Amino acid sequence: MAGNYPKYFFYVLFFLGSWLLTCLHFRQPLFHLSGGGTAVFLPFSRKASFFSTPAAVDDDRRSAATASCEGRYVHMVDLPPQFDVCAEGSPAFQSEHSICQLMSNAGLGPVLLPAGDRSDGDDADIVPNTGWYNTNQYALEVMFHHRMRLYDCLTDDPAAATAVYVPYYAAMELQPHTCGLFNATVRDGATEQLLRWLSSRPAWAAHGGRDHFMVASKTSWMFRRVPAAAGDDGTGCGNSFMLQPESRNMTVLTYETVIWEQPQRDFAVPYPSYFHPSSAGEVAEWQARVRAAPRPWLFSFAGARRPGSLAIRDRIFDACDAAIPRRSCGKLDCGGPEGSITCRSPRKLMSLFTSSRFCLQPLGDSFMRRSSVDAVMAGCIPVFFHEASTFEKQYYWHERDPESDRGGRRSNGRRYYVLIDQDDVLQGKVGIEEALSRYTDEEVATMREEVIKMIPRFLYRDPRVRFAGDMRDAFDITIDEVIARIRKIKKGEDLGGKDYSSNGVGVANGS
Repeated sequence: MAGNYPKYFFYVLFFLGSWLLTCLHFRQPLFHLSGGGTAVFLPFSRKASFFSTPAAVDDDRRSAATASCEGRYVHMVDLPPQFDVCAEGSPAFQSEHSICQLMSNAGLGPVLLPAGDRSDGDDADIVPNTGWYNTNQYALEVMFHHRMRLYDCLTDDPAAATAVYVPYYAAMELQPHTCGLFNATVRDGATEQLLRWLSSRPAWAAHGGRDHFMVASKTSWMFRRVPAAAGDDGTGCGNSFMLQPESRNMTVLTYETVIWEQPQRDFAVPYPSYFHPSSAGEVAEWQARVRAAPRPWLFSFAGARRPGSLAIRDRIFDACDAAIPRRSCGKLDCGGPEGSITCRSPRKLMSLFTSSRFCLQPLGDSFMRRSSVDAVMAGCIPVFFHEASTFEKQYYWHERDPESDRGGRRSNGRRYYVLIDQDDVLQGKVGIEEALSRYTDEEVATMREEVIKMIPRFLYRDPRVRFAGDMRDAFDITIDEVIARIRKIKKGEDLGGKDYSSNGVGVANGS
């Protein structure tokens, strides 16, 4: 038996060596998360392709995927280094002054500390200790890119793809010079270079870029700055990315679209909230938790006053202050340095929203607020003050319930939000507390249940893992809708005023 020891020793060495090579190849170890998902950590690089991920190693799985990927293949553009934004190891990623340093954990941000480890007694324990992160609101470009790298139907051949994904971080590039005295070269230089490079590629020429899509994780307005006219001092915010001829051909995913524009070119997708589960079980547990949560507040608001610019916020603060003696309103005042820090606490925000029946969502810098998605995560009925802020107008891909909305939106009369005209509030025609008090307990419970059912469709799963369970999240819905749209474009179908039948060249009808 002793003579066999060398043989077994070499077997062990061979096994360990193979394991070590695998770990080095994938840069990070594979392990099982508590939520049930299998973690597949990928290096923060655009160079990684689908074929370097563990999913492609299994030949049987690849064969099954080939059949299910018919008509769903996506080619991910391999961008040159000059277009890397927030690349791991770059100065921008390491700088404490850059937004890039908030993009750890594949964009999810820092893991939330367990409630028991915090000295802040105001933090409630409604939020579980796993699956929650301090996610920056502009992180979707990074998160989406990581999810695309695990997408089952990637192909290296753009000719075989239905859609072409451009993993460029337009919002990240804009962030350092979003507002202020910056000339057109600074604001638009990088994106113009990107568009020139993209449009020079054979893959672009095939359909004039109309099969290309990308994520730009700000509101559409930030990419529609009209170039400065003579005498303009250059102040203001944003760049002109979405006004360029090339970007007009692409499908761009933003946090808020211009709902009055036809044909529509950019499409709104939900802001990322703080919950990024790794299994369907985690989602079900959270839904049960918010469903059972006591809600002593009739309504609540998290935000700051905007004196002189957004009078509706002053009215909301006044209404809440008047209702506090009746314990009808809860609020997080985000004004000032201290308030700003308070409102960046996901636990504080979730504690407030899960304790409220209604969550007020007035206008901010534009129509949509991340807070409206946070309200959904908390099972809190959103209250909007402008039609352009509603999910029906912005996030209609995601607000639709596939089980009840057959053949059209809200076909079964679903009610999950309240719309109060802000002009009526400002003119004293409607009182916020009075309007919300009219809803019966039964009506509130029905509306809340609709909101809770929407949670999976508005969250983004952990992009580092193979999700455990059957659940479609915001990414799944988005990619399916994008592919369906591009498929129609390639067939020459009319998408709201454009004819795409002329060899992929858009022709405006009636012009």
